[in-house]
Amino acid sequence: MKPHLHKIYSPDVADVTTYSPADSSFAVLFQLFVGPTEDRAAEESFDLVVCSPEWLRQADQPVIGRHLIIVNNYEYDKLEEFIRSVLGTYEGRDWPELASKIARLGRWEFEDYTE
Repeated sequence: MKPHLHKIYSPDVADVTTYSPADSSFAVLFQLFVGPTEDRAAEESFDLVVCSPEWLRQADQPVIGRHLIIVNNYEYDKLEEFIRSVLGTYEGRDWPELASKIARLGRWEFEDYTE
C-alpha cells in the first residue's frame, strides 16, 4: 500500500500555492491530506510546519525539530515536489502501518489516539 496526497492546505495563509512571505522570517502550518487510495473519503490529516532558518533564529525559546521542513525560500512547487517525493518512499501492509510512517513527516491527526 502506498500513500496518495490529496491536498495541501494551510489555515495560516489563503492559498499555499500563491503565498509569498513578507520577509525572510516565516513559518506556515501545512496540513497534508493523505489516504491509502485516491478516494478522498479515506484521507487523514498530517500537520507540519514549513519555516525559514531566520524564523528559527528568532525563536526566543527552544524549538523541537519534529515535523518541520526548513527552507531558505518559500517555493510552493518545490515544497510539493519534496513532500510527494518523501511520501513516495513510504509503503505499508495496511493503513495503520503506512500512517505511522507518514507521521514521521507530519503529525498524524490520530497520533496517540485511544478509544
